[in-house]
Amino acid sequence: MMSIDTQLPETLFAGPKRINLYYLHELFGHTAQRVRDRLNAETGIDIPITAGMWGGTYLVADDIGVSRTNVVRLYSLVNLPQNTPLDEPDNFEKFINIYRETLQTHFGKYHLDLVDPHWGEKVPCTNKIRPTTTLQMWDATGRVKFVRAFFVWNTATWAESIIYDAIRNVKQIKELLDINHRPLKKAQDELKFMLQDAMIIYFTLKPALTPDFAEHAEPIIQDLFDCFVGGLHDPEKIEALYHRVYASALVYGYEEALEGPYRKAGLDIHQIEDWPVDKINFVPQELKDTMIPYLEGTFDRFRNNLSGKKN
Repeated sequence: MMSIDTQLPETLFAGPKRINLYYLHELFGHTAQRVRDRLNAETGIDIPITAGMWGGTYLVADDIGVSRTNVVRLYSLVNLPQNTPLDEPDNFEKFINIYRETLQTHFGKYHLDLVDPHWGEKVPCTNKIRPTTTLQMWDATGRVKFVRAFFVWNTATWAESIIYDAIRNVKQIKELLDINHRPLKKAQDELKFMLQDAMIIYFTLKPALTPDFAEHAEPIIQDLFDCFVGGLHDPEKIEALYHRVYASALVYGYEEALEGPYRKAGLDIHQIEDWPVDKINFVPQELKDTMIPYLEGTFDRFRNNLSGKKN
């Protein structure tokens, strides 16, 4: 079975400091399909691959998907089925090489030069038996910092994988936001990444949050958003925002949105590393019903608005 027909977007960047996140999402999806075709042609291995962008910046983009901040770290979630020839190390290395070359070719069309590939790093807070791993390349032109793909081991739609990955992201930021421990002294960049993730998780999980928690969190997230849009560089401001997010217990509201639906399915989000491998990328129907129309609808809106702009 061949992959679905997709195309590379005509453009990617919207000025010197903005990127169209709808087009980035389409680029990552197209890359997955072309990798599937080439892998099949060269090895006879035909597997379904789904992919799209990772990170919640698209949820606060403008009406046609243009970022409101200078996005310089480009992430993609890539979903791969289990129990295929890719379980053989030689086949997986061939797959990675094809993925690397395809990303380099595709981003090269937009004048990025992806170099120095590193792959195989295990992502924390993922399955112990089939951990998520990464492929990362840096942009020699300096237009962006890097492109990183996360390879997740189970078939899923892009939206399902985004919801599942929120569990990992919540668990990781909790290391800095656990109110049972004092706030930690960390480098400014690490705190900024955590604050950005706290904002991304809020926008990703927004339809699943309880009304009371959403009302509590919204002004905090708005302040974070305003700071990032305006440029967050002041160490004292970063530290103050960290303490505010910590004291506001945001991470517990995120856990609440995920914990109940997964518990009904017999899964503990606090022990995601120990889940059976067939539960990688699993999303309870309750969360699918609540969140998938919201996540996919965002890109549908961008597509419709872009079509209207062209006509």
